[in-house]
Amino acid sequence: MSNSPLMPMATAVWLVENTTLTFKQIANFCNMHEVEIQGIADGEVAKGIKAYNPIISGQLSREEIELSSKDENRPLTIKSADIEISNTEQKTKKYVPLSKRQDKPDSALWLIKNHNILKDSQIAKLVGITKNTVTAIRNKSYWNYNNLNPKDPVALNLFSQKDLIEAIEKAERRIKREKKEKEKQQNTNTV
Repeated sequence: MSNSPLMPMATAVWLVENTTLTFKQIANFCNMHEVEIQGIADGEVAKGIKAYNPIISGQLSREEIELSSKDENRPLTIKSADIEISNTEQKTKKYVPLSKRQDKPDSALWLIKNHNILKDSQIAKLVGITKNTVTAIRNKSYWNYNNLNPKDPVALNLFSQKDLIEAIEKAERRIKREKKEKEKQQNTNTV
């Protein structure tokens, strides 16, 4: 079987403990050898592995297990349509070494100079500094402003080009929306 369950060893442990399936059926379903399943049943293999319930995870149904329990020649089939593995990219906080920490205010200054439509909160989120720091850099009241050198944050690997483009597009949509609201307000004032 090419489509194996998530955590096959833990699934096999659960199937051995909670069903009357044959070792061969469990082995075929979990892409394991019958001897391994026998070892799980004897307590020699998979010591300390917590059982993983394939019914709760949506890989098997109770009916599927019952049908296979009644017929030794019937293999278990995984419900592949119900298994959905999310592939969303999540931004993770990463450690920034001391030598690179000065790059953050430098990057904020670069963003302020090159993309001034971005809000302070957007810059702070992208670069990973506080909004107050961005505001101080924009107002030139940052404690170390004279020593700042604008540096491209994408080149410094603080975030991706995709993140920058998304932030700029969001800022452009905000500006268009504000402009429409302002025009609408002016039109209501003149009427």
